[in-house]
This record gives sequence, C-alpha cells and structure tokens, in this order.
Amino acid sequence: MKFYLSSYKFGNKVEDLKRLRPANKKIGHINNAVDWVGADPDRARKNQQNEIEFLNEIGFEAEALDLKNYFHQEDRLREKLDDLGALWVAGGNTFVLRMAMRISGFDNIFPDLMKRDDFLYGGYSAGICILSKSLKSIEIVDDPDNFPYQEINQAIYEGLGVFEYSFMPHYNSDHFESEAIGKEIQRCIDNKWLFKALRDGDVIIIE
Repeated sequence: MKFYLSSYKFGNKVEDLKRLRPANKKIGHINNAVDWVGADPDRARKNQQNEIEFLNEIGFEAEALDLKNYFHQEDRLREKLDDLGALWVAGGNTFVLRMAMRISGFDNIFPDLMKRDDFLYGGYSAGICILSKSLKSIEIVDDPDNFPYQEINQAIYEGLGVFEYSFMPHYNSDHFESEAIGKEIQRCIDNKWLFKALRDGDVIIIE
C-alpha cells in the first residue's frame, strides 16, 4: 500500500497524487467522519461531491463509499474494496470514523489491503489520524463520546495501527482546529507520545 497523507484537503503535492494513481483508477471516497451527531448532512454531501469531482479531474474514477451501507456486511465490503485501486478518506471526527470502520468490518479487511502494492490510501485530517496506533492524542480536537450509530456507545481508542506515532494536522494553520491541535501537541510532549505535526498544505508520501 502507498500513502498520500495530507493535513487538509488535497494539500500541495497534487502532482504526486496524480503520479501515485494506480492502474486501477477506481477510488472510493469515504466521508463517514462527518456522520457525527449534529453534523450538517447537506454540507457533508456537497463537500464530498466537490472532492469526488476533483479526484475525477486528476484522472481517478471516483465514487462515494458510505460505510453505513456495509454495516454488518463485511463480506460485501471486502468484495467492494477488492474492486477498487484506491481510497480517499476525508476529515471530520476521527472517533466516529473509527466506529464506522468497526461496524462495517473495514478494520478486519484493512490488513489485506495493506499487502497490496498496487493500492493507494489517501486522505486528510481524521482520514490520516485513523492510521495511528492510538487515538488518545486527538481527543481534545475530536469528541470521543459522539455516538451516531446505535451499535456503539463506547469510544474506540485503538486506531488502525499503521503508525506508532500520532498525526497532528492543522498545526499552526488558518484552521478552526489549529488552537486545539496546539493543546494536543503539548499533551503529546508532556506524556512523551510520538507525533508528527503537519501544517495545512503539508503532505506525507510513503511509497
């Protein structure tokens, strides 16, 4: 698996994103991080559509991939993911995204996706924070006790475990969460937790 990990939206390395596009151009856009209680569904849909259009403009074949449509249907989700060459995981509440991944069985399928050298994982904000081993360091920014799905009423603090360190997006940026990220970084320093801070525009690429 290859990674295109942005602080916010598509970042400042779009040419690299084009270069990383796999032979299978089909990319699923996961927007479940904005399923939180109190979210504006119309705004969420508009944002997703804008990002899908951008992905199509740079050569992908993008479509919405709503994990809610696969709750308790892990085999169907596995079949769907096997048909894709990439994922784009948008921002929002990391804990809500984690719940959707648990209920749909995404976290069980993900290790197999990791083994595919022809698969691209891209995303930003919550979409990259989810890849860390622990989500403890993001609980000031994202409410861990927001439960939009009836199946889960307890926060999940275990991330997907790709990285030992945590991501701190929106650091020192013109973003409404930037101040809270500063507090999270101080918590990481105080507790000796590993982290990587990214300013909006920054992108980490792993091939």
